[in-house]
Formats: sequence, structure tokens, C-alpha cells
Amino acid sequence: MQTSTRQPRWKGQARRLASAFAVLASFCIAVPAHAELWGYIDKDGVAHFADARLDSRYKLFMKDGGQFDSANLGHRGAVSLEGKSSPERERLFRVMLNHPNLRRVDPIIERVAAAHDVDPALVRAVMAVESGFNAGAVSPKGAIGLMQVIPDTGARFGVAADRERSIEQKLADPKLNISAGVRYLRFLTQLFPGNLELALAAYNAGEGAVQRYNNQIPPYPETRQYVSTVLEFYRLYQPAASDGPRVLRTGVAAERVKMVIGGRRPMP
Repeated sequence: MQTSTRQPRWKGQARRLASAFAVLASFCIAVPAHAELWGYIDKDGVAHFADARLDSRYKLFMKDGGQFDSANLGHRGAVSLEGKSSPERERLFRVMLNHPNLRRVDPIIERVAAAHDVDPALVRAVMAVESGFNAGAVSPKGAIGLMQVIPDTGARFGVAADRERSIEQKLADPKLNISAGVRYLRFLTQLFPGNLELALAAYNAGEGAVQRYNNQIPPYPETRQYVSTVLEFYRLYQPAASDGPRVLRTGVAAERVKMVIGGRRPMP
């Protein structure tokens, strides 16, 4: 039996990610070239993240993807931030890297992403921002589940109602939800080749909106924030080792958490 040496295209795309960030500033409506991620955890244990300091509660969580100390990498990777750490920053890292719901669905992400030639780190980043890894999330606009897929999009990408379940009910299934979301991501990266930021803008605002603005990021504050925040999480989820995403080893068990991104309306 022959062993294929072909590497998934997303691995090459990931290697080119750094150079992609360098040219973002050339867009008329661009995400910041030197992006930051701010966050805090409130008294109820809800993690809040934004790409700017929205108020005094937000602490700098990550800048330009953080600095990762290769000398401290363990089996699945330990990470450290540049500069002095703090319990709050370590707690935020633990939320993002060791989220219990992400651990449960990560095998599905790996399998579906490989089948559709999409970087699993990108899927994790989109999922983090879309739902905070909450499979039961339903947005005010009717987007459902981990990847926040609206029923019409689900129908476009392989989810069909049957006698037992509606499209909405099927999209509540993590396997079907991730499959539809990844297929849509793949479609968008092909529609906007070499322009990850446009593909992400289209995931948030729709491909029609991006096309109406002459293939630029639409001037919607939420979409602009969404793109920059997903890109920062994408950098965070780049694997530090060949066998999986980074895991912050703090000796503290993973918490049951919810997450709110950029002050967007919390989802149930």
C-alpha cells in the first residue's frame, strides 16, 4: 500500500498566516495589523472577550498572538505570555484552551476539518467567537449551535429535514452543526481565495455583504470586531505540537464557563 505524502492545503495556509497579517493594513477597512485581545471573568464566572478595552474591567489577555515559550512545551503544549503573568490572565487562558466543551467536540472538529481540507484551528477559533463552545446557543437572529449556523445555510450545506427532525433540530446536533459550519467555511475560503479576513467577514455578515462592498470587509462594527477577534483566536489555537492544540497546564481543573465576545448579546 502506498503512503501518501500529500499534506492538507490548510497546513500551507497556516504557514502563510503570518504573512497574511502583515498585509491586512493595506485594506481600506482593515482589521488591526497589531491586534490585541482583552478579557475578564465576571463574578458569575462568565468570560468576556473583545479586541479592544471596552471598559476598565478588561485586562490585556493577548497581543499579536502572544509569546509561546518552546522550552516549556509539554506533550500537548504549555503556553506562557510575554511579560508578567497573573491569576486573571492564567484563568482566561484556561477558559480558552481547556474548555470542557471544546475537549468533547475536538474529535469531531478534527475529523470534519480533515474531510473538507479546513484548518481545525480555524474551526476552533470560529466556534469560540460564535458560541463560546455552547452547543445549545441560539442567537436572536436564529443562528444555532456551536458554529451558529442559520437554517437556510444549514440547508445549503447538507442539512435536510426528515420525518423525525426539522433542520433546526438537526443543527442542534454538534456533528451536523460542525459539518455544516465547516462546509460553509470551506465554501467561503474558495469564494475569497487567499483572503481569510474576507471569508470570516462573510461568515459573520454573509457573502453578499462582502461582495456589495467590493470584496472588502463591510463597515459594520460587529463584523470588523468579529474578524479581528477570530484571527487572534486562530493564532491562539495554532498547534504547538503535532498531536493537538495547546493546553495550559496550571494544575487547576477546567471550569464550567460561559463566554461573551465583544459585548455581544449573551446567548442562552
